[in-house]
Amino acid sequence: MAVVLIMSGPQMSAENTGGILGPVLAWLGLGPATIGLVRKAAHFTEYAVLGLLWRRAFIHAGALRPAVAAALALAVSVGCAMADETHQSFLAARTGAVSDVVLDSLGALAAIAAAHVGWLRAADLATSVLLWVAVVGGIGMLSLDLAAGAGGGVLWITVPAAALLLVYRWRRSTSRA
Repeated sequence: MAVVLIMSGPQMSAENTGGILGPVLAWLGLGPATIGLVRKAAHFTEYAVLGLLWRRAFIHAGALRPAVAAALALAVSVGCAMADETHQSFLAARTGAVSDVVLDSLGALAAIAAAHVGWLRAADLATSVLLWVAVVGGIGMLSLDLAAGAGGGVLWITVPAAALLLVYRWRRSTSRA
């Protein structure tokens, strides 16, 4: 919680961290537009860690079942996100945003759910979902590219690769059964 409060203060505002983050991202070959993405990823990650720590604390207290501990950890994390954004709305250098509460809550939910169902199962599910997104989204983008007269570029490689990986994963899962 102390880390959340520190990161919520004016010292972690975009104006104060941009001077450090910008050159680091430039050194990595990433443009200035990436700063916003990195800041949002930090929100997600910060609350993912917070949610996991609360879940662990509630489970190790011994009195709660894992499902109850997960629900309580999520509730505390969402409450903390709301308090954090409310606090930021009163600071001149910061702005509070409902979208950040949603992002923070999703970070906590994702980590708590992954820990609850098991990390390997969660990674397997996430891989399947992302491969389906790559195939369906890639087909959509290829269709738009073809309609616009564009070449499609690397999508002609990545979309079939994602589809082949889906087929491979399906065949592997059916051969085990």
